[in-house]
Amino acid sequence: MPIELTTLSQSSLQDYHDCAKRFDLRYRQHLAYPAIETEPALENEKHQREGEYFHRLVQQYYIGIPQEQIAKTANTDNLERWWANFTNSKDLIGLRDLSGLKTEITLSAPLGAFRLIAKYDLIATDGKKFHIYDWKTYRKRPKSEFLAIRWQTRVYRALLVQAGAFLNGGKPIQPEQVEMTYWFSDFPNDPARFPYQTEQFKRDWDALIRLADEIKTASDYPKTDDTARCLYCPYRSYCNRGSKAGDALDAELETEAEELFDLNFEQVGEIEF
Repeated sequence: MPIELTTLSQSSLQDYHDCAKRFDLRYRQHLAYPAIETEPALENEKHQREGEYFHRLVQQYYIGIPQEQIAKTANTDNLERWWANFTNSKDLIGLRDLSGLKTEITLSAPLGAFRLIAKYDLIATDGKKFHIYDWKTYRKRPKSEFLAIRWQTRVYRALLVQAGAFLNGGKPIQPEQVEMTYWFSDFPNDPARFPYQTEQFKRDWDALIRLADEIKTASDYPKTDDTARCLYCPYRSYCNRGSKAGDALDAELETEAEELFDLNFEQVGEIEF
């Protein structure tokens, strides 16, 4: 029996946008994954685990653990390379000197009948600008044009504006103060940066409200017409959309959502603003 949904996230919104059926199976019915997402499965699972661990290494750095101590735990080829790329980035290393630094922070705000929630890898501020950083361990560097329209990019910036006043001494954060950066551990010199404008915020928040209203009143959850997406969907056997998984290198953008951090929405405190 479907469970009443009370929260929305960039992941669930992206799923609804890509395939309403997957949204229904994952977030309303909470069905187990019956199919392998990608091939080769074991290699992809190992890469995901390493990605999760890399996030923990970076978090440890920003909470003050010595760099040399963290390096000792980067004990695979990927982790060693990613950590070296991170520590060789003077801009990222220098962020630890800022007083306004929040790592692995969760924000939430009302959105229609739901609460919108997001967990940020890092928010850094010098008191004037607010920089959102998101660490990606993709094996391919995605196009910036693709990332610009993803719900993660839109949600993270809009939610910081909507719910981030407590990070700004109680004063609202203006969209022009916000910038989001995706930093790619295998492409350290080619980050994707997305500044923000008031017009973009208004457009994003209006779109989020419309989408939340649509989800609230939905009575039907159709399958996507783009069957290529089904190659990377763990629910494809429910839809009779094939049994063979897609290639892992092509699947990362389709399958990466909140698997990097397992959010328990019921335990997230509401931000007062």
